[in-house]
Amino acid sequence: MATFIIRGKNIEITPALHDYVEKRVGKVTKYFDTVGEITVLLTVTKGRHIVEVTVPVEGVLLRGEESTMDMYTSIDLVIDKLERQIRKHKTKLARRFRNGNFRPDVSAPAAAAEEIDSSDDDEYPVVKTKRFAVKPMDVQEAIMQMNLINHEFFVFRDAKSEDVSVVYRRKDGNYGLIEPSR
Repeated sequence: MATFIIRGKNIEITPALHDYVEKRVGKVTKYFDTVGEITVLLTVTKGRHIVEVTVPVEGVLLRGEESTMDMYTSIDLVIDKLERQIRKHKTKLARRFRNGNFRPDVSAPAAAAEEIDSSDDDEYPVVKTKRFAVKPMDVQEAIMQMNLINHEFFVFRDAKSEDVSVVYRRKDGNYGLIEPSR
């Protein structure tokens, strides 16, 4: 049974809404043996109902966000998005789990990410800091992780060189790799 953290911003989480989130978001747990703590953030801003869902699964982070004029519709759409991500990457995930290249690790970047507010008086103020364990992986796994969490870049430790590197999505739809020079 997965545990949920359901938070609301500018919205009261009614028991009916809470139950609906658990029922719908719980559907993604059927694809995996173990699922970490599922975080759901429901926000209402300028009439838009935004749902953000983060599901840590055996070292992989699934993330989806949807925004519509109705909260229940946003919840349904974000679940559809997460299920598409799972289906799209199902073969890659299965191969990594089977070959042992993809090690379940509680200190995986997604599972260990923590947000810290910073109020330093720098010339360029840093408004948010994230810290996470940098897991060793190859470039292809880093790109898969980046796509699963729907980000434009991903920081990882290269399994061969042990260097911290960055993969990113280019405007032309291809991927780039930034690695330190020797």
